[in-house]
Amino acid sequence: MERNSSLWKNLIDEHPVCTTWKQEAEGAIYHLASILFVVGFMGGSGFFGLLYVFSLLGLGFLCSAVWAWVDVCAADIFSWNFVLFVICFMQFVHIAYQVRSITFAREFQVLYSSLFQPLGISLPVFRTIALSSEVVTLEKEHCYAMQGKTSIDKLSLLVSGRIRVTVDGEFLHYIFPLQFLDSPEWDSLRPTEEGIFQVTLTAETDCRYVSWRRKKLYLLFAQHRYISRLFSVLIGSDIADKLYALNDRVYIGKRYHYDIRLPNFYQMSSPEIRRSPLTQHFRNSRRYCDK
Repeated sequence: MERNSSLWKNLIDEHPVCTTWKQEAEGAIYHLASILFVVGFMGGSGFFGLLYVFSLLGLGFLCSAVWAWVDVCAADIFSWNFVLFVICFMQFVHIAYQVRSITFAREFQVLYSSLFQPLGISLPVFRTIALSSEVVTLEKEHCYAMQGKTSIDKLSLLVSGRIRVTVDGEFLHYIFPLQFLDSPEWDSLRPTEEGIFQVTLTAETDCRYVSWRRKKLYLLFAQHRYISRLFSVLIGSDIADKLYALNDRVYIGKRYHYDIRLPNFYQMSSPEIRRSPLTQHFRNSRRYCDK
């Protein structure tokens, strides 16, 4: 303890105090380096934030090395600043190579910028998701799924176009870009279960969608729990949007809205009203889910 206190005393108390200060300021290179350091440390996170930070810090260390070589003539100051400049340069090249190597098709770029990037998903995570999928084209009036025939073996997300959803030939709702095509079917099955579509999905225009095979996606979920939670949130939100879209199509009696949050209200209020086939299908579907 005494040794530590004596060392601190030698470093602080007994160190010679500056009696005279330089009257002239340092050269422009030194002040430029300081400005680059201040601006560089204001960088953000992510790949482009790191590129910003390391580029400005590298230039700052380079200016400091030039200042040490030209004005101060101190080999140790020059050496340290030059080494730090080389480290920043190598980091910049490494990150730039990573960003350049992560390239996507146009559909994936739209998907990332519109849906995943606002949620804070990084490019490496999105690349893992994209590598497990494929981009598929669906021509106008072609069916993505047919009621009672098509098996549920994938999960798809619409990128462009519009899909019409019908049951027994009656219109239910539309599926627009950045919405899942089969989120209710996906959520209704366990990983070990199999099923078939209870609705028909038909392309009203030429469509492009991103599709993940069911088994491959479950394997991805097992390897990356973060991606599993992400898809759980996206699918849940998509199902809620579809329920409210369906609610907009269902009426009972004289312009009364059927509210999905009050499923038994219309039975008590107007039992004598003849229900439409769409209302009857909604009731049967709900009764099946309750079982």
